[in-house]
Amino acid sequence: MRTKAAIIRETGKPWELVDLELDEPRAGEVRIKFAVSGMCHSDEHLRTGDSQCRLPIVGGHEGAGVVEAVGPDVTRVRPGDHVVCSFIPACGTCRYCSSGRQNLCDQGAQMVTGMLADGTFRFHDEWGADLGGFCMLGTFSQRAVVSQASCVRIDDDIPFEVAALTGCGVPTGWGTSVYAAGVRAGDTVVIFGVGGVGANAVQGARHAGARNIVAVDPVAFKREKALEFGATHTFADAAEAHEAVVEMTRGQLADHAICTVGVLTSEVVSQAAAIVGKGAQVTITSVGRSTDTQVQLAANGMVVGYQRRIQGHVFGMCNPLLDIPRLLDMYRGGQLKLDELITRRYGLDEINQGYQDLDEGRLIRGVVVHED
Repeated sequence: MRTKAAIIRETGKPWELVDLELDEPRAGEVRIKFAVSGMCHSDEHLRTGDSQCRLPIVGGHEGAGVVEAVGPDVTRVRPGDHVVCSFIPACGTCRYCSSGRQNLCDQGAQMVTGMLADGTFRFHDEWGADLGGFCMLGTFSQRAVVSQASCVRIDDDIPFEVAALTGCGVPTGWGTSVYAAGVRAGDTVVIFGVGGVGANAVQGARHAGARNIVAVDPVAFKREKALEFGATHTFADAAEAHEAVVEMTRGQLADHAICTVGVLTSEVVSQAAAIVGKGAQVTITSVGRSTDTQVQLAANGMVVGYQRRIQGHVFGMCNPLLDIPRLLDMYRGGQLKLDELITRRYGLDEINQGYQDLDEGRLIRGVVVHED
């Protein structure tokens, strides 16, 4: 079967639209016709080289669509089912899945190669070369063959546009506040960067009952949107935010600082560490450049007399099979804003424009709407 896809062939080059050959699903695999794909910054990190992966690769790791065909031994879904693809698979049997940590599933080790669980590929170009799908998915293709471990069945009444976003950005941001940071009622939370992930960190902090939710972003449009998602205060830079947090906490500083900027830098981590008080936590969600191998913090300021913590995580510590349906139920019940995340819709042939808009701060989340 042929499928049109957006791929990265070389680091630093634009996204390229190509026709690829797609194999039939093998044991435990599913062919999906994608309706919508979210445009996450992590895919653009691959293009710029901030993150390293096996090239060429089919981009896209947020997607929703319909199951067209299944291979042998598939039990989770059947043809005709509506599904979200989780960017972290959940095999259900590895050490991490079986102990309630599906976000650390062993199958996720293949994310940057795009190979499926058996170590082979389903995408091939006109010369017969193998291409992986980013995060074992490749949702920037009209169709893809993926592991059933990546599929989460959803109700047919959920719009594909909002469903797609729950494959990565929504649970990653929401879970950053609720699970990874462990925000509690009455806390003061500072969120650095309020794009597609940060906006959901704001929603998560609001859901957890934070008293003060401070959004820091240089882009005025994003600060305005952050207020819609539940932020109580917004600031253009860390210095302004720090002064306000001192005032609103009577000098105690924030309970949590969350880093959800587009590209993590040592400066942002230092600003986050400086804005939290005793016993507080800095939670890092953002992806940094692969060439940046360290951040520097004053050791005494983190430990001696302060007892601060730095927490990394994957997927907001969410369990895909539990939390994706849960978040969609919250959306349906009016407890979570998902439609409001989508700033603009693009055709697959407009993907380079979409990422230019993202880089220039014009989007909370863009989505690719695939042709029928």
